[in-house]
Amino acid sequence: MKKLIITRLSLAVMCALPVAAGAQQGLTLKSQPALLLIPPSVKEDVPLFFEADRVQGRQDQDTEAEGNVWFRKRGQAVYTDWLRYDKPTGELSAQGNVRMEQGADVVEGARLGYNLESDRGFMENPRFTLHKATEPGGPSALFRETDARGTAERILFEGPGMYRAERAEYTSCGPGNDDWYVRAGDLQIDKERDVGVARDASIVFMGTPIFYSPYLSFSLHQERKSGFITPHYGSTDKGGVEITIPYYWNIAPNRDATLSPRIMTRRGVLLDGDFRYLEPNFLGNARGEVLPNDRVRGGDERWGYFIRHNHTLPSGWFGTLNLLRVSDDNYFTDLSTQIAITSQVQLPSDLSIGRFGTWGNAGSYGLSALVQRWQTLQPDPLQPVTPQYNRLPQLALTASHQEVLRSDFDFYGQYTSFDHPTFTNGSRVVAYPSLSVPLQTAYASVTPKLGVNYTRYFIDPNTAGYADQSRTLPTFSADSSVVFERPTTIGGAPFLQTLEPRLYYVYIPFRDQNSIPVFDSAQQDINFSTIYSENQFSGWDRINDANQLTFGINSRFIGADTGAERLRVGVAQRFYFETQEVTLPGVAARTSTSSDLLAALSGAVAPYLRAEAGLQYSTSSSQTQKFNIGARYQPAPGKVLNMTYRETINTLRQTDVSTQWQVGRGWTGLARWNYSLLDERTVEGLLGAEYNGDCWLLRVVAHRFATTTQQTSTTFFLQLELNGLSRIGSNPMETLRRNIGGYSRLDPRSPRPDVSNVPYY
Repeated sequence: MKKLIITRLSLAVMCALPVAAGAQQGLTLKSQPALLLIPPSVKEDVPLFFEADRVQGRQDQDTEAEGNVWFRKRGQAVYTDWLRYDKPTGELSAQGNVRMEQGADVVEGARLGYNLESDRGFMENPRFTLHKATEPGGPSALFRETDARGTAERILFEGPGMYRAERAEYTSCGPGNDDWYVRAGDLQIDKERDVGVARDASIVFMGTPIFYSPYLSFSLHQERKSGFITPHYGSTDKGGVEITIPYYWNIAPNRDATLSPRIMTRRGVLLDGDFRYLEPNFLGNARGEVLPNDRVRGGDERWGYFIRHNHTLPSGWFGTLNLLRVSDDNYFTDLSTQIAITSQVQLPSDLSIGRFGTWGNAGSYGLSALVQRWQTLQPDPLQPVTPQYNRLPQLALTASHQEVLRSDFDFYGQYTSFDHPTFTNGSRVVAYPSLSVPLQTAYASVTPKLGVNYTRYFIDPNTAGYADQSRTLPTFSADSSVVFERPTTIGGAPFLQTLEPRLYYVYIPFRDQNSIPVFDSAQQDINFSTIYSENQFSGWDRINDANQLTFGINSRFIGADTGAERLRVGVAQRFYFETQEVTLPGVAARTSTSSDLLAALSGAVAPYLRAEAGLQYSTSSSQTQKFNIGARYQPAPGKVLNMTYRETINTLRQTDVSTQWQVGRGWTGLARWNYSLLDERTVEGLLGAEYNGDCWLLRVVAHRFATTTQQTSTTFFLQLELNGLSRIGSNPMETLRRNIGGYSRLDPRSPRPDVSNVPYY
């Protein structure tokens, strides 16, 4: 057997390279790297490169290198003091300052044993740094922010992208920063599946173990994966100390489920299940909760469920299902930690089906059928809620065509059967055809419209004196507007200013409607949308008599260079030429000859400052009916200040201030105070702080809000987010987003908050 010794030379070992029949195989020394030709029986088909101070080897057997050794093949490299490669077995051995690179991953240690064929091996006393795999040409620098590193007594290579570390410590903090780490007897990393599994694991934070689990599974980069999610801890005044232990089941890329037992020291254990699905033709979400034994309520069983399903059917049809039910009136006020949920008092359950289609070359139509029932909650005895009518069923048809008698034709038809446990029941048929003629130029438009509103009632036997009847009302309206433009300059910046006056006239004759029951009509609140409507009542049971003209004017300031609207101001008022005769039961008729005056302003009034203001002023009584003003100052993500004042005559006077503000050294302050000046009480308050520790985030939040006129709910959130591992504690993110307008989620390892959408985790 020939043996050759070479001093300081680079050479390449080319695998599976074909040679001429009978050619002698061996080493060839030239001024460029030498090639070693190996028979095609070897599985490798890529070259192996050596560089060292001293290289020796035996043909077809082994190669040994010593002194500043550099060995590499495609995607892998080894730096060491001494290395030996056995060609028949593919075994690689290295000792002394070993550094192994696999893609972007780096493992350093004292001794290496590795098989190039199976990608299996080990390293003693390793230090490792793992990077997320990226696609060729992808933004790898972006992913480097989520690197993980650690140490172990021994690391095992178990295939491409698969590692097992024995008696290991693991963290995503940068070099020299050991603020937190996982200490595990056995740590498995599977980069292909983006999964980490730690057994006999403790989470150490600031040198103190804060959590232990015999089995801890986590996503390396907070992607979706099955397994137990780190428990959520919290505290409420109604439930006591709480701990939730969620199990997430990543069933498929388009389906998942979460099971979350919630242990409350005062009430008991609430079981929560949530299932989501997404298919090409349908999607939905089903959630259920049950508290078998509420100790606060004497052992009552309490439950709630929510189901939502949207389905696209053949031939343009679609269907939706929405179900929401709870066991009792106080379910949300007792068990929820969000005011948006506790304020729900009318819970719908409905099933609908519909279809949209085309009608000729210029027409379209829509069909729909709805069955709807309501559950009305009465959480506050001082503020009783009137139950709504069920619709069993409601059928509707809308149609439009732009080429009927040289005009635009529109039709709305509806049949509804109303059901109520205590009020008068019956059915109603509505048919409202209309013709309109849009007349437009580049700067002006006039649209006269003529329609007939026909309504037919079929009333069930009752004691209120209501009977079957019909109502026919012709309706005429004319909507006109003009747009004037001029260039202007504000603060040296060029703008295009518009002036847009609008006139809207409506005539509807009087019909006595006092003998018609009220199924779904109510007085509409006057605002910039409703002031340009035909009917001041919602629903179809009351159609106002009208001989009125609405005058409004808007002005917009548009950036000349960007085309973006920067500021909008407007005023509007309705004028009545006849006294009101159609009213709702128990509501007095209008006596004034004009509506309240509306005024509004919105837009950017200064750099980083947006403002909104609205005014509703009664010209007849010279009194402000409603007023609100608000501003948002946001010079950068993570720095926002909101201030609002709201007032409604005799019923509401509230101030509302909220902020998220970076105060330096990683700290961000969080606060909201919504205060009722009339009641002299806090409607909703929040106080908290966030700390960005580079590879971890700490959130501490206290939240208090009124659930009824006499009750409040207080919740404490404490969350520790360890980058690339998990979130420990109770999650305040939804509460922060709802309470602080413009809130930006802080992102560990980033000097600026992350304002992108956060994936489900």
